[in-house]
Amino acid sequence: MQSITSNSHSEKSYSEKSHSEKALRNDEDLDVPVLIALFNDTFKDLNTRLVLGDDEPIYLPADTTCSYHRIVFAHGFFSSALHEIAHWCIAGKERRLLEDYGYWYCPDGRDEQQQSDFEKVEIKPQAIEWAFTEAAGRKFQVSTDNLNGAEPDREGFTRNVAAQLAFYKQNGFPPRAQRFITALSETFTKEGKANAGSFNTGTVNAGVTAA
Repeated sequence: MQSITSNSHSEKSYSEKSHSEKALRNDEDLDVPVLIALFNDTFKDLNTRLVLGDDEPIYLPADTTCSYHRIVFAHGFFSSALHEIAHWCIAGKERRLLEDYGYWYCPDGRDEQQQSDFEKVEIKPQAIEWAFTEAAGRKFQVSTDNLNGAEPDREGFTRNVAAQLAFYKQNGFPPRAQRFITALSETFTKEGKANAGSFNTGTVNAGVTAA
C-alpha cells in the first residue's frame, strides 16, 4: 500500500481550520510577518525560509533557481505556517532535499481506511503544531482534513494527538521543534519571555486548548 501523508499538502483541504481562524480574526493576521521573520532568523543556519504562498502549501528544496530551501504556507494563515513548520521539524536530512519531502499525498475525499492511514501519520506533526500554537499564545484545534470523504473520528484523533503532545512534553521534542517552541515563547507570550526554554514538561488538555 502506498504511504499516505498530509505533509505540506494537508492545507489542500485545510479550510476546516482556516475558515475557523478567518472567523476568529477577520483574516488579517498582523502576527504573520512576525512569524516569518522569526522562523527565518531562527533557522538561518539551515538555509531554510518560511514563505507566504497564494494557494497550495509546498516544501521546495534549494535548486538552481533558488539558493535556499522554502517552506511555503497557504493563504497567509498563521496556523498553516505552524503546520508546515511542524512537518519540516520531523523530516530528516535526506527528506529535506526532496520536494514535499518525497511523500505522496492522498487528497480530501479519502475513504475510511485512507483516512485512518492519514491520521496515523498526522499525529506527530499535529502534536508539534499544538505545542507551537501554545507557545504562540493561541488556541489549537486538530485538522482531520477530509471534508468530502469518510466521517473522521475527530474526538479520537484529538485524544491521540494530545497523547503524543504529552509524550513530547515529558520526553522532549525533536531538536528543531524545541528550538522553535522556545523562539515562539520568547516572542509571543509573556510567560515565554520570563521562562524561555522551559516548555518541555506539563500536562495536556484534550480538545481545543489555549496557551
